[in-house]
Amino acid sequence: MRVWVGVDADGLRRLRDGGALGGEVVAAESEDEQHEYEALVAAAEDGPVVVVADVEATETGGGTTLADVTAADVEALHVDADGSGQLAWYAPQEIEAVLSLLG
Repeated sequence: MRVWVGVDADGLRRLRDGGALGGEVVAAESEDEQHEYEALVAAAEDGPVVVVADVEATETGGGTTLADVTAADVEALHVDADGSGQLAWYAPQEIEAVLSLLG
């Protein structure tokens, strides 16, 4: 299942260092492009970086989805580097560049 997780620099460092992001994640209503965009925007409310990952996830009801996201699961990073709300796309291999953007 594809999920979106809003994180800050500490979350990215945890991923880089082999840890996991656990807990609630945003899942799209469907694989429709509009629903995936809505999931991206919703996750962006939780941090300047949105981690997009394909993981095994559990839906607990009431719209809540839980997952553990590791670096191996990450498909992309979307970053609001300048606070404008515009999200730029980065490959997972560019995590160090994203961290430097965040300061």
